[in-house]
Formats: sequence, C-alpha cells, structure tokens
Amino acid sequence: MRKIAILYGSSGGNAESVAKEVQELFDGNADLYNVAHLSLDEIKEYPYIVAGTSTTGIGDLQDDWEGFLPGFAGLDFTGKKVAIFALGDSASFSTSFAEAMKVIYDEISDKAEMVGRVPDEGYSYDDSAAVVDGMWVGLPIDEDNEYDMTEARLAKWVAALKEEFI
Repeated sequence: MRKIAILYGSSGGNAESVAKEVQELFDGNADLYNVAHLSLDEIKEYPYIVAGTSTTGIGDLQDDWEGFLPGFAGLDFTGKKVAIFALGDSASFSTSFAEAMKVIYDEISDKAEMVGRVPDEGYSYDDSAAVVDGMWVGLPIDEDNEYDMTEARLAKWVAALKEEFI
C-alpha cells in the first residue's frame, strides 16, 4: 500500500483525535496533516487522501477547512482516491448531522475518485445533506452521543479503505 495523507480540521479537538485514530489503523502507512498549517505542495504527490472535519453550527464546515478548501479543490486529482469523515452532533444538530463532509465532497467529487461511502444504517438523526441515495458520502462520527460506536465504525471503515487504497 502506498502512503496516505490524512488531512484534518478540528476546532474542539475531536476531529484531530479521530484523525489520529485513523492514522493508527493504517499501520504506519499514513501521514497526518492539520489543514491550518498545511501547504498544498506537501500533499500533491499522495495518491490517497483522507479528509476529516468537524461540523460546526448548522452543517457548516470547520473554520480551517473554509480557508484551505478552495486551494485543495484546485489540486490535480488525476489518479487520486479521496475518502471523507466528519464529526457532528446527531442530537443537538439532528437536521444537519455531519453535513460538513458534503461541503468537501461537493468541491472535489467531480475531480477525484471518491471512496469510503457508508450505508445510512445505525445512526440516530433526522436529516443530513451528506446522505445521497441512502449512502453517506463519507463516514459520520458522533463523539458527543455515539462515542461508544466510534472505534468499531473506524475499524470497519479503514478496513474497507485499505481494500480501496491498493
């Protein structure tokens, strides 16, 4: 497996913690980057990218991603595979759960091969734009209300990504 870049934007620390867990699950094949301090030159050679963000407010993209996304979307994604995860609060923001991943998805899905979609099963929420045709565009994580499910969800997701990132 070739090297993977894990990019994250985190306001409260949860997205960073999840990004570190994802890195560990890739068994030393992944490098971790905070988008607040990242140059696009550092990641342009990676064939595989995992983008992680927290969702702020009502479905809003995390602040550091707001500034980074326009440049990121301008990368040459030829031959690249990208997966997305997003954190959200399915109870307090039940009608916009983990929608920040859809913002990233919308910016790059026509340029990169998107992988890591998961079925809309086992989550408690009312609505999310990040669900398309019964599938999440990436992996939603709720560290506020479903923290006890995070480890299993990450393990299953990363195992599937390992198959994609060959």
